[in-house]
Formats: sequence, C-alpha cells, structure tokens
Amino acid sequence: MEEVIKQIINKNIPDAICLFEGDSCNLRLIVISSTFKNMSLINQHKKIMKLLKGEFQSGDLHALSLETRVS
Repeated sequence: MEEVIKQIINKNIPDAICLFEGDSCNLRLIVISSTFKNMSLINQHKKIMKLLKGEFQSGDLHALSLETRVS
C-alpha cells in the first residue's frame, strides 16, 4: 500500500517526499513538498486526501494519520 500511495502522490506532486511510519492498521504518512509553501495546513491535508480518495473508497486504505511539511 505504501508504494501505491507514493506513486499517486508523486504523479500529482513530483517533488513530494513521502515518509511512512507504522503498518497498514496504524499508518502514518508524512509528505514534504514545496507545493505546500503558500497553502494553509488544512488545504495541504485536503490536497493529499483528495489524491487518495479512490484508495479510501475502494477500502484498500481505511485509516491514515497525515502530516504535511513545506520543503
């Protein structure tokens, strides 16, 4: 699942660095990108969650702790 998430994010945010902690039941994702520079924290999170919407809808991804940082 981590590789799928990374591919989805990198396809849409090419400079994104994705770091993962935990396992599929308790997955934490940290996304670092210059794309977030002029975005509020909530909009940063919305952007990532929108990209992963299909994974949540399919049930492949059911829980995710998200942190975003500006590079």
